[in-house]
Amino acid sequence: MAMISSFSALRKIPQVQCRKKEKERGGQNNYPYKVIEITPPPKNLGVRCFPSNLQCGESVTIEGRAYTISAVTHRYQLRKGKYEPSEKRLDVLSTGRYIVNLYLENLLQQS
Repeated sequence: MAMISSFSALRKIPQVQCRKKEKERGGQNNYPYKVIEITPPPKNLGVRCFPSNLQCGESVTIEGRAYTISAVTHRYQLRKGKYEPSEKRLDVLSTGRYIVNLYLENLLQQS
């Protein structure tokens, strides 16, 4: 059992770095986000670099398509007594779908 615990302590989580070209865009620091399109069925759009100050409702373009951010999630793990960032995730919807959802929610509230 000692070998298993020492092996798990040595296990490294892969780090994703943004390319220098992406960091220089806009003069802001960009961070890697795991991007998920949440329309059923959920679709993984990969890991993309975006500024750290993204908020819900903002528009982003990925591979020529416009998406609207529905949720921004920052996950942390407890390692050696400290919480360290483990994942940043963006849940996105296509812009058309986002507008339809807002319209339908408004109709539901009015009835």
